[in-house]
Amino acid sequence: MPKILYIEDDPNNRALVRRILMAYDFEVQESDNALDGIELAKAYQPDLILMDISMPGMDGLTATGEIRKSSEISDITVIALTANAMEGDRELTLNAGCNGYISKPINVDTFIDEISEFL
Repeated sequence: MPKILYIEDDPNNRALVRRILMAYDFEVQESDNALDGIELAKAYQPDLILMDISMPGMDGLTATGEIRKSSEISDITVIALTANAMEGDRELTLNAGCNGYISKPINVDTFIDEISEFL
C-alpha cells in the first residue's frame, strides 16, 4: 500500500484528496503547514508527497527545497498540487525540485492515474 503525505493548509482540499486516496487503498498522512510536513516526512518516510504551493508561513516551493536538502528525505517524490496555473508555474515548481505538477481543482476521475505515474 503506497504511503502518501499531503501538505496542504486548506482542510476542504485535504478532505477531498484523503477520500479519493483512501478509496484506492493508499495510506494517507496530512499536514496543514510546511514546517510540520517536513518533520512528518522524516518520520513517516512516504512514497510520495503532494505539496500545496501557496501556504502561509513557508510556501511549498521553499518546503520542497528544504526536502531536497535533507539527506533523510531528499529522494522522496514531490508533486506540486496547486491552484497556481499561470504560464510558467509548472516550470517554477519543477525548478524548485518538484517531480511533477497537478493543477487544482483536481479532476477526480484522473487524479489517481496522475499520481500513480510517479509511484
